[in-house]
Amino acid sequence: MVRFAVDPMLKKGEAGNFLDVGLKVDEITDTPISVKFVIHRKDGWYEPPKGETMTAWVLKEGNEILALSPVCKHLGCTVSYNTNPQFKNEFFCPCHFGRYTKDGTNVPGTPPAKPLDRYETKIENGKLLIGPLKKA
Repeated sequence: MVRFAVDPMLKKGEAGNFLDVGLKVDEITDTPISVKFVIHRKDGWYEPPKGETMTAWVLKEGNEILALSPVCKHLGCTVSYNTNPQFKNEFFCPCHFGRYTKDGTNVPGTPPAKPLDRYETKIENGKLLIGPLKKA
């Protein structure tokens, strides 16, 4: 039984890998855009043959490029950007009216208690690379 529980934790993961998401740095603005990318990792002993499709909201905040997870910190629903006319220029979670500012900070008085998680980013040859998720 111990091997069953511990073996998946000992497997090599995706930590430290950066993926080219097909987005040039000069295409990134201060308006968040949704970017999809595929990662290959094992979940226990299961590894999807075509990988797992992930999403990030990418934007430029000053000189910094942010890649935000779309997963709401309240109950794990998916946030969208600028889709609720009541909350312009914000990320909005329709499950329980969770709200985040454009940089992923949770709006006080709404359900999420933490900001959106961020992916590590780096630039190579003028292209955005997205790395591991940093938990908020």
